[in-house]
Amino acid sequence: MEPAPGPQEKYQLITRNLQEVLGEDKLMAILKERELKIYWGTATTGKPHVAYFVPMSKIADFLKAGCEVTILFADLHAYLDNMKAPWELLELRTRYYEHVIKAMLESIGVPLEKLRFVRGTDYQLSKEYTLDVYRLSSVVTQHDAKKAGAEVVKQVEHPLLSGLLYPGLQALDEEYLKVDAQFGGVDQRKIFTFAEKYLPSLGYAKRVHLMNPMVPGLTGSKMSSSEEDSKIDLLDRKEDVKKKLKKAFCEPGNVENNGVLSFIKHVLFPLKSEFVVLREEKWGGNKTYTAYEALEKDFAEQVVHPGDLKNSVEVALNKLLDPIREKFNCPELKKLSSAAYPTPSKTKPGEKGTKNSEPEDVVPSRLDIRVGKVLSVEKHPDADSLYVEKIDVGEAEPRTVVSGLVHFVPKEQLQDRLVVLLCNLKPQKMRGVESQGMVLCASSVGEPRQVEPLDPPAGCCAGERVYVEGYEGGEPDEELKPKKKIFEKLQADFHISEDCVAQWKQRNFLTKLGTVSCKSLKGGSIS
Repeated sequence: MEPAPGPQEKYQLITRNLQEVLGEDKLMAILKERELKIYWGTATTGKPHVAYFVPMSKIADFLKAGCEVTILFADLHAYLDNMKAPWELLELRTRYYEHVIKAMLESIGVPLEKLRFVRGTDYQLSKEYTLDVYRLSSVVTQHDAKKAGAEVVKQVEHPLLSGLLYPGLQALDEEYLKVDAQFGGVDQRKIFTFAEKYLPSLGYAKRVHLMNPMVPGLTGSKMSSSEEDSKIDLLDRKEDVKKKLKKAFCEPGNVENNGVLSFIKHVLFPLKSEFVVLREEKWGGNKTYTAYEALEKDFAEQVVHPGDLKNSVEVALNKLLDPIREKFNCPELKKLSSAAYPTPSKTKPGEKGTKNSEPEDVVPSRLDIRVGKVLSVEKHPDADSLYVEKIDVGEAEPRTVVSGLVHFVPKEQLQDRLVVLLCNLKPQKMRGVESQGMVLCASSVGEPRQVEPLDPPAGCCAGERVYVEGYEGGEPDEELKPKKKIFEKLQADFHISEDCVAQWKQRNFLTKLGTVSCKSLKGGSIS
């Protein structure tokens, strides 16, 4: 039997792979006296995906360190956050979360009997808690409440009061769950500092706060429930896992914003303390890594190929997902899953459906627009006005794109630049070369015609999602059907503002780093 870890060993387990700890001295002082009481909360909104294995693996660390761990299913928070979970779906989604989070924990070998599971509505509707909400609202400014929720609560031009209450409720949870510490992503930092500022004003103790880094999604940006290509659903079939990993951003030698490497670092390594890269004998055969840093170094030096890395992650990930898939294969949980997350394309009773029952909302989130990096530019062999470009959009292979830019943009100005690419048009041959996307450009209104490729913000990575302000939550179509003319209908309202910002109906085109723009064509169109 292994000896119980001492305070220093517990501290190392609790804090490994974290980005930040607020209250380190207090954490160590508690560990010298007794076991730490900690909670992790999750708002029951979008469907949990594989990135949820990141906090799950930390929960395994907490248990190894002897912590008393509470998991909060924050159902009331889910409703308050701009009604992401409608009231009528709240109970169903909370039940779904309970089943799927427990299945995830079981799949990584965490004993459920050592955990305490609590729903927010179990205590957040009590007289005492409600009175504390009112007490808190009498000392918190609107500015501080809005600032605290800026990274977590959906930001809109005219925020609802519910979103301003959200940070206060999360702060009060620390007191009502009787914990020493709260664990969450670094995107929660402003809520954590809000809690540290305001809980003492109600006579409650300041807690320790532990923060995980935000793990990049498969596209290189934050892994999100609302970005279909950036995440792998826990119930995805093996062929879907393969397909999404194949499209994942994993540029040879690039260790920055690499979602595949991040998943290995934050999930697979902590669980197994090793990772096996599977490859054919002619490429050196399988190699076992016992330290993540060694794997990252080999990938940076291109000793490990992205294809081998993805295949190895696919095998390891499916081992984690198999018991979850099996559990959710029963009729009861299948029914719960479809009821909690009904398919948007299904028509309501009494409504006329389309032939394919597809959603007919013509909204910009249906466009799969990404940042691309031009790797090569050549003249089309059979057309003087066309370029043939190889463009990296964060997939396993660059896309071939044909653009009519020869008379507007010199070849050297395209080489190695970042562009904005529409990726879900149906591929079509242009003078014998199949084009797999469209470079979006600003175009002048008058003559002589001028054309400038749209510019993503500096610092963007190939594969990052480009979205229209207010429509970041939608999922793009797999492929735009030419007959439906979705792009053409949306393009009619594309234009360049007086500040040279790309817009749709006065709403900016954005990435996580800022606005998409052009150099000089104010008031122009976009095509």
